Amino acid sequence: MKLTKHEHACVRLEKNGRVLVIDPGLFTTGPVLEGADAVLITHEHSDHVDVDKLLEAASPSLDIYTCEGVAADLADVRGKVHVVRHGDAFEAAGFRVRAFGEWHAKNHPDVPVVQNVGFLLDDELFYPGDALTVPGVEVPTLLVPTGAPWLILGDMIRYLREVRPARAFSTHDGLYNDVGLALVDNWLRMEAEKQKADIRRLPVGDSVTLG
Repeated sequence: MKLTKHEHACVRLEKNGRVLVIDPGLFTTGPVLEGADAVLITHEHSDHVDVDKLLEAASPSLDIYTCEGVAADLADVRGKVHVVRHGDAFEAAGFRVRAFGEWHAKNHPDVPVVQNVGFLLDDELFYPGDALTVPGVEVPTLLVPTGAPWLILGDMIRYLREVRPARAFSTHDGLYNDVGLALVDNWLRMEAEKQKADIRRLPVGDSVTLG
């Protein structure tokens, strides 16, 4: 599969001529949904799902997989909305997908915790959404959140060490300026050296081939 990094928390995956997009949120620009066969959405926050973007771009044949909390907001979106929960397995755009996790990481004490589901694709790539979910299976490639109000550096490093992927790429990094991104690059480089793994940030628009 080919993975392309888009702004903040969005990635686009391509395999055998089919396209799957994860978390096309408000911070994601450009025609990221062009040609998409399926969309996975981890949770309801606008930096992960832009309902207007889906209203404009979704075709009737588009399959959207998400948690119950998001599905309720997509009633007017063209396409087929499928509710998935922890433990579910399904196929989307030719990718084998398993769902892990149920809840968003705790954030502000006055902000309710919302549903959050992570996705493992083709037993290769795990995207946890806004949670540090440990799926309990081998994860060759991890998309690791590196910047959020709910995240501290120590927790992110401990997550990498618990999952121990062969590769990990930064996600949820759209809140940083250039100084912050340089810090992320340094943190990931140090952990890559420690784990002897490919751990780094992909610049927006860059692609890698997995599997």
